[in-house]
Amino acid sequence: MKVKSTRWAMVFDRSGSWSLRSVVIGAVIGLVAVLALIGFVGRSLGDGGLRDELAAEFAGAYPVEPAGGGKRVEINLVASPSSIEITGGVETNVWSYNGSVPGPALTAELGDTLQITVRNDLPAATTIHWHGVRVPNGMDGVPDVNQPRIAPGEEFVYEYTPPDAGTFWYHSHTDGSEQLERGLYGSLVITEPVDADTDSSAAYDHDVVWMIDDWLLGEDGQIDPEFDTAEDRSSNGRWGNVITVNSGIDETLEVQPGQRIRLRLINASNGRVYAPDLGDLSAKLISVDGLTVGRVDSAEGLVLAPGNRADLDITVPDEVGTYAIIDGYDSVPHALGSIVVAGEPVEVVAFEPAINLGVPDWSSAIEAPVDHELLFETFVQNEDEWIWTINGAAFPDGEPLQLTKGEFTKIKLVNQTHPLHPMHFHGQFFKVLSRNGEPVDEPFFRDTILLEGSDVVEVGMVPLDAGEWILHCHIQEHAEAGMITIMDVS
Repeated sequence: MKVKSTRWAMVFDRSGSWSLRSVVIGAVIGLVAVLALIGFVGRSLGDGGLRDELAAEFAGAYPVEPAGGGKRVEINLVASPSSIEITGGVETNVWSYNGSVPGPALTAELGDTLQITVRNDLPAATTIHWHGVRVPNGMDGVPDVNQPRIAPGEEFVYEYTPPDAGTFWYHSHTDGSEQLERGLYGSLVITEPVDADTDSSAAYDHDVVWMIDDWLLGEDGQIDPEFDTAEDRSSNGRWGNVITVNSGIDETLEVQPGQRIRLRLINASNGRVYAPDLGDLSAKLISVDGLTVGRVDSAEGLVLAPGNRADLDITVPDEVGTYAIIDGYDSVPHALGSIVVAGEPVEVVAFEPAINLGVPDWSSAIEAPVDHELLFETFVQNEDEWIWTINGAAFPDGEPLQLTKGEFTKIKLVNQTHPLHPMHFHGQFFKVLSRNGEPVDEPFFRDTILLEGSDVVEVGMVPLDAGEWILHCHIQEHAEAGMITIMDVS
């Protein structure tokens, strides 16, 4: 840091000697200068000390390395054109994994190694990103950053051992505005090894995944083929006219009074945001973006941006009937699904959901200096081509963020525009520190955070996984318009 120099004036009395007043003034000024210098050095040392404290507070929050020691799980996925029934008895042409949307619900235990062979039978190149899973850098699925595209007719083998248990998902990371919209996604759940005596997840009567998506369908029931339009880029991305859960309309879960449900919600939409309202059902938020929370709170006010996941703990009430779950984010409510309570009551299994005591408080991180500031902007070129930039550059231009493995890093995200931006960090988790200048108390980590118009959000993180990882807007049309940058963790 460059310190501006100060020119000191020498003051004499009329006899040519130093006056007492001038000596005193000079001494005071000198003392002030010394104290200022000490304060500057102290703040510099304090910042380093604060960073060390924040990194130490993070230690043990989640594993540095995968546990290993589990079995080998071999999976085959084929990406190909197919058709499914979404609405009105019409077979809608889609792209899918193994002929279904969502693709196969993949599951494994913590410590297992997954070997997933992907064959591309599509008419276009593709890749798969394992959203939220801290995979080896070469397995992250970003074309031209982590791996080459899988050409039509070719195969690629992904192999990794997930270090974290939780709710994750997989999806195409090539031409996402089209391939994700056509149906190339599925769920991935990594569980703790089941021990009925110690693992509360073994006590849930229902453990269910709901993948929420929206489809822009024409009157013929087919997907609108106009992808990545200027309108999509300039607004909040592509929002559909049909909302589905697991590709069905009015998804229902039948349960008995007193049962416990673990409901895993995943937002697989290109751009739509959801605010699930469970009405009279009492739900607790027990996991966010795959990781267990540090404190269990009510799920009231939950918002799911594209890419977000949330696990809810629901105790079924005694009163039989149908409990609708409604999306309330938009001005027009939309039905997501319902939980139908019927039959004889069962005895409620009493247990407390697991919590992660290692989630750091990080309230003092508000005082830490910002290491990287990311400004989100947009402009139009060639009359109707919308470009989204981070710090004035559209991907692949722009300077990567240089991060150091194991060190606390503070990043400031600044939305200088009106549209929404759900920002997704590959390969890392982070904790929200502040929003619009106000401290935030979220007792959990995230990998995706929603910025609404003009929002300013500060996040803290300690990178554990080395490599080149992208950070991008998960509205697919914004990402394809350039809203991507690279985090280089060394």
